[in-house]
Amino acid sequence: MLSKMSPLAIFLILSIILFHLSLAANTMYNVQTFGAKSNGKTDSSKAFLSSWAAACASTSPATIYVPRGSYLIRNAYFYGQTCKSKAITIRIDGILLAPPDYNVIGNAGNWIKFEKVNGVSIYGGIFDGQGDGLWDCKTSGKNCPKGTTALAFYNSNNIIISGVTAQNSQMFHILVDGCKNVKLQGVKVSAPGNSPNTDGIHVQLSTGVSIMNSHIGTGDDCISIGPGNSNLWIEGIACGPGHGISIGSLGWKLQEPGVQNVTIKSVTFTGTENGVRVKTWARPSNGFVRGVLFQHIVMADVQNPIIIDQNYCPNHESCPHQGSGVKISDVTYQDIHGTSATEVGVKFDCSKVNPCSGITLKDVNLSYKDRSAEASCVNVGGRVSRSEEPRSCL
Repeated sequence: MLSKMSPLAIFLILSIILFHLSLAANTMYNVQTFGAKSNGKTDSSKAFLSSWAAACASTSPATIYVPRGSYLIRNAYFYGQTCKSKAITIRIDGILLAPPDYNVIGNAGNWIKFEKVNGVSIYGGIFDGQGDGLWDCKTSGKNCPKGTTALAFYNSNNIIISGVTAQNSQMFHILVDGCKNVKLQGVKVSAPGNSPNTDGIHVQLSTGVSIMNSHIGTGDDCISIGPGNSNLWIEGIACGPGHGISIGSLGWKLQEPGVQNVTIKSVTFTGTENGVRVKTWARPSNGFVRGVLFQHIVMADVQNPIIIDQNYCPNHESCPHQGSGVKISDVTYQDIHGTSATEVGVKFDCSKVNPCSGITLKDVNLSYKDRSAEASCVNVGGRVSRSEEPRSCL
């Protein structure tokens, strides 16, 4: 019979068969089936954990589905070490809400946590940390909980976070810690510019992480890169409000893994405190930063567009009169242009005991009030190529 049919008809029939086979091989777990309520008031934590347990026990790829609506989750920790399924997809059409009373989870460390999972993909959804009450508490100077991270991955591999919105977290919005091969794409992070310690995405002790085509506005770093990271790729980011993209702070510990092979490109900073920043504590450390490329970056009214600060010592505590041991080398700034909100567009304040080396500027053009921005350099060695503005001190 197939021999009498057109190639197109055969293709369509085979496609339909393959589609239904894929559905049969991928088991769907609807959180409402496990008791989740979409009214935004009933605690649905147990329903989410039960759906995870079922997907985890599946011997084939599994999908957890969150329909439209609002789901209150006290907190939820998803462990994957014993999972049989190596491909769990979480598709979210709804909104996940943290408890409005910040004391409920304020000292829990994390609100939604994945640990030792492999092959988990999250598509869509809004993670709303409802952190404004805690921010107000901190601003008032009262004795407050430290706050929680909204969405965290620990010691996990082969993770995809796509089309996710994280907003108003008590502290960090998204954390990647001790992971390999993580892709974040089309992510939106949103919190007011005055919300304390609300980093957009924080990555540490991880390798093979990419952050692509995302919009991040927070009260702290849009993206922060902690110790022990390698092979990071960050591209297509809109940052603002916030404190920019930071490598650091690094060098708090004497024995600390370094940061290497980092590319940050095609980023626009709008009204941020910093643009691209490297920040280390003024303390002894064997840490390092090397092999970093900042490329194709636009600054729009940024206070510190390009900055290396190796004398970071808030309130002059725990590090007065010390030099940073972190060695910074082989850092390139290429095709960076736009406007600085201050006279100094480039500031390299490197370690007096371990000066920066191999710092390269190519086609850097920053202006301040219709004139070239200034540059300030301390304890730094490098070169300038095809760059007239800002006036360089290398």
